[in-house]
Amino acid sequence: MGGVPQTSLTSPLVGREDELARLTGVLERARAGEARAVLVAGDAGVGKTRTLDEVAGRAAAAGTTVLTGHCVDLGDVGLPYLPFTEILGVLAADERFASVLAAHPAAERLLGGGPEDDGGAPRSRLLLFEGVAALLTALADAAPLLLVLEDLHWADQSSRDLLRFLLSRGVLQRHRIAVLASYRADDLHRRHPLRPLLAELVRLPAVERLELRPLPDADVARLVRALRDRPLPDTTVHRIVERAEGNAFYAEELVAATDTPAGGVPSGLADVLLIRFEQLSETAQQVLRTAAVAGRRVGHGLLRDAVGLPEEELESALREAVERQLLVSGDGNAYSFRHALAREAVYADLLPGERARLHGAFARLLAGPDRRSDSAAERAHHYRESHDLSEALAASLEAADHAQRVGAPAEELRHLEAALDLWTAVDATRRPAGADAVTLTLRASAAAAHAGELHRAVSLTRSALAGLGQDADLELAARVRYTLAGNLLSVDNLSAAYAHSTEALELIPAEPPSSTWVWAAATHVTAARQVGENETALRVAHRALRVAEELGVTDARADLLISLTSLEGGNRSTPAGRERLLEARELARRSGNAPVELRALFNLAIGSFESGDLEECLPWASEGLERARRSGLLSSPYPREMRYLRLLVQYTLGHWDEVLRESAEQAGVRPAVDGHALGPGLYVALARGDFGAAERARGLLEGPFDWMARMVGGLVLTDAAALRGNAEEAVRWSRSTVEALTEGGTRPAVTVRLVTLALSAVADTVAELRRAGDAAGVARWTDTAAELLAEARWSAEHGFDDLPQGPEGQAWLARAEAEWARTSADAPDPASWERVVAAFAFGDPYERARCRLRLAEALLAAGRREEAAGEADAVRREADRLGATLLRERLDALARRGRLTDPARPAGTGAAVLTAREQDVLRLLAVGRSNRQIGEELFISAKTASVHVSNILAKLGASSRTEAAAVAHRQGLVAPEATASG
Repeated sequence: MGGVPQTSLTSPLVGREDELARLTGVLERARAGEARAVLVAGDAGVGKTRTLDEVAGRAAAAGTTVLTGHCVDLGDVGLPYLPFTEILGVLAADERFASVLAAHPAAERLLGGGPEDDGGAPRSRLLLFEGVAALLTALADAAPLLLVLEDLHWADQSSRDLLRFLLSRGVLQRHRIAVLASYRADDLHRRHPLRPLLAELVRLPAVERLELRPLPDADVARLVRALRDRPLPDTTVHRIVERAEGNAFYAEELVAATDTPAGGVPSGLADVLLIRFEQLSETAQQVLRTAAVAGRRVGHGLLRDAVGLPEEELESALREAVERQLLVSGDGNAYSFRHALAREAVYADLLPGERARLHGAFARLLAGPDRRSDSAAERAHHYRESHDLSEALAASLEAADHAQRVGAPAEELRHLEAALDLWTAVDATRRPAGADAVTLTLRASAAAAHAGELHRAVSLTRSALAGLGQDADLELAARVRYTLAGNLLSVDNLSAAYAHSTEALELIPAEPPSSTWVWAAATHVTAARQVGENETALRVAHRALRVAEELGVTDARADLLISLTSLEGGNRSTPAGRERLLEARELARRSGNAPVELRALFNLAIGSFESGDLEECLPWASEGLERARRSGLLSSPYPREMRYLRLLVQYTLGHWDEVLRESAEQAGVRPAVDGHALGPGLYVALARGDFGAAERARGLLEGPFDWMARMVGGLVLTDAAALRGNAEEAVRWSRSTVEALTEGGTRPAVTVRLVTLALSAVADTVAELRRAGDAAGVARWTDTAAELLAEARWSAEHGFDDLPQGPEGQAWLARAEAEWARTSADAPDPASWERVVAAFAFGDPYERARCRLRLAEALLAAGRREEAAGEADAVRREADRLGATLLRERLDALARRGRLTDPARPAGTGAAVLTAREQDVLRLLAVGRSNRQIGEELFISAKTASVHVSNILAKLGASSRTEAAAVAHRQGLVAPEATASG
C-alpha cells in the first residue's frame, strides 16, 4: 500500500540534518513494530511544516502510508475532530482504502457530518475513539503508517481528547505506527488548553518532544542563497540573516521582497506579525507601540516614564504582552520583543506624528541628569527621528568617541558617517566647537580602515581631499594626502599611493621638524618601496628616523625601523632583520600604536615563514591576532594577513582538519568571498577531491580587485586544471594570475608556485604526446615548458626585497627543474626528484608526498622496483593521514600499472581468464595504445607488451587488436569510461 501525498515541497530544507536523523530514527523503530510519537515544537515560521514534509516524503518513498491532518484557527466555533476528519476524507477518496474503511464503520461516523456526542453519551464517544484506533492499526497491518497532525495549538477539544486516547491508552502499541504532531511554541500562553495535554503526553514512554530551534546564521545564509537563481550581494544576505534571526519563513519573505524598494517589513509578513498584536487590549497595544520606538529591548523604568501609565496598568499590559509571547522579560528588569521583525512591524504601524513624539520623549529621558556615555548612540537615534538634528549631531559624535574608546571601529565609522550626513543640515552656529567636516571625514576613513572596509576608507579619504579649500592648513592637507596614500597601499593601488605620498611630503616643510612631516615621510618610504624606488625610500627613511628620534615620535620610529629592515639588506627572514623588528615592536607597544605594532608582528611572523621556520611563525601570528582582538582591529589589513598566514602554516604542516575547523568558524563572521579566510580551506578541499573548490575559487575573482583573493583563486584554479590534466587551462590560469598580481613590473613571489603547478600539467601532456608519437605537439609544449621554467627561475631568485626566496620558493624551483626534465627526456630522472623531495623536507608533507610519487614513478622507469615500492608506501601513509584522496588515487593507479601491489581483479564474466598484468594491458589496448606506448605506461619493454597482447588475443579468441577491444567491452572486462580517458 503506497503513501498518500499530502504536501508539496516549495523551498529547500537547510540545516535540519540532526532533526531529520532523529525523526527518521523514530520512523525506523515504528516500521519495526514499535509505535512512537514525537511532539514537534517551534515558533511560527521556524520550519516545522517543511521538516515534516521532508520526513513524510522520505517515508512515502520507502512504502509507508502517510496521512496528514491539519488543525485550523476557527476561533470559538472550532469544528470537532477536524484533522481526523480530513484524514478520513482522504482515505474515503482513495479506492485503495475502501475495504479498510468499510470494515470500521464506527470511525466512518466522522464523515457523516452529524453532531458530536456530548458528555451524556460517553459510551458512544468511546466507540468512536476505539473505531479510529482500530482503523489506524488495520492500515498499519497492511503497510507502515505515519500520521502527521499539524498545528495542534489550534486543535479543538475533541481532537485533543482523541489524540490523548490514541497515545496514552497504548492502543497503537506493537503496531507499525508513528505519530508526528506539531504545534507553535510561541502561541502557548499560560492558559492555553494544549498545555495540560502536552505535559501529560511527554511523560509517556513512547512519546518524545523535539524542539525546532531557530536556524544558525550560516544555515540561514545557505537558505537565502538557495532561494534565488541570481546571486544576492553579501551585504543583502547578511542583512536578511540578521533580520530573520533563524526563522526560515521570515527569511523567505525577506528574500522575496529584495526586488522591492528597501525599508521596512514586507507587507505580507507585516500582516502575519501584527495578527497577534491586534488581539491585545488597547492599553497593551499602546505599551507595545511605545516599546517598539525604544528598540528591541527597553528597561522597565524607561518604558514606564515614556508611556505615562500608572504602574498597575503598565504591569497588567506587560503581563498580557508576555503571555501572548510578543514580549519576553529578561535580566535587568527589561523587556525585549520576542523577534526583531515583530518590533519592526509594530513600529511601521505607527503614525508619523506619533512616532516623532515618542522618539522625542525617549531622547529627553535618555539625556537626563543620569545619562550614561554608552547611551549616546540611542540618544542620537531618537533625536534624529524626532527631527532635532543639532542634538542628533552632538550625540553621534559622542557615540563615535565612546566606540573609539572601547575598540569598536565599525561602530565608530557608523556614528561618524551619521554625523557627516547631519553636518550640512545643522546651522554652523549649532555645530560642536572644534570640529570640521574634513577632519571628521579623515577620522571616518581611519575607522573604516580599522574595520576592514578598505575601499570605503579610500573613498572617504578622497572625499576629505575634495573638501579641502584653497586656504586649507598645510598640515591638514598633508595629513589627508598621506592618509590617502596609506589607504591606497592597502588596496594595492601602489602607483597612486606613491603619487599622493610624494605630494604630502612636498606640501609640508621639513623645517621646523614636526610629527606631521615624520608621518608623511614614513608613509612615503613605504610607498616608495612598493614601487621599487628603494634609493628614495632609504634616503627619506634615514632622515625621518633622525627627526622622529629628536621629537620623540616613538610610533613613527617603529614604523620606519620596520621599513628599514628590508631596505638595508637585513631581510625580515634573517636574524639581523628579526632583531630590528623586535625593537620596532617594543617601540610601538610602548607608544600604544596598535596598527604599527601589528605591522611589526606580521613581519616577524611572515619572516619566520619565509625562512622555513614554520613552528616559530605560529606564535607570532597568534600574538598579533590577540593584540588585534584586544584593540578591536581584527578586521584591519595586518590581522587579516596573519589570519591567512596562520591557516597557511597549519595547511603546510599537514594539520588539515584544524584548517577546515577554523575556516568554518571564520565563514560565519567573514564575508563569503574573503580570500584570507577561505584560502587554505580551499587548498585542503581540492586535495581531498572536492573539485567544487574550483568553483568557489572563481567566486573570489568577482567584485573589486583584491590581491589575496586573486592569489588564492589563481592557485586553486591552476592546481585544479593540472590535476584534471588540462595543460591549456593550467597555463592560462597561471599566467593570468601572475599578470594580475604584478605591480610596477615586479612579479609576486607566488609566481614560482603558480608556474610550477602549470609546468606539471605540461610535463604530463608532453609525456602523452611523446607516447603517441606527436613530435609537433611535443615541440610546441616543450617551448611552453621552457618559458614556464624561466619564469620559475626568475621568481625564485627575486623574492621579497629582490632577494632569493627562502626554503619554500627554492623547493618549488627544484620541482620546476624536475618537471622540466620530464619534458626533455624519454624517461624521468630519479635524481632530480630526490632533490625535490629533500627540498620539501622543510615542512610541507603534502607537496613532499606529491613529489615522492613522481620519484616512485621515475624509479620504476629506471627498473629500481624495490626503491619505488618504498617510496610508494611512504606516499600511501601520508595520503591516508591527510585524507588526500586525489594523491591516493594517483598512487593506486601507479601501483597498478607498475605492479607494486596486487590489485583486485575487476568484475566481469571473463576476468578470471586474464592475469592482473594482462588486464592492465587490455585496458590500454582498448583505448588504442601501441605496444610501445603500453610498455612505457606500464614500465615494461615493448617486446614484453607484445607478448601480453598475443596472450590476450588467444584467450579472448580474437583475431585482431580491434576485435579484442570489442570483446573486452562486450564482456565487461574494461570499464566503459576507459575510452574517454584516453
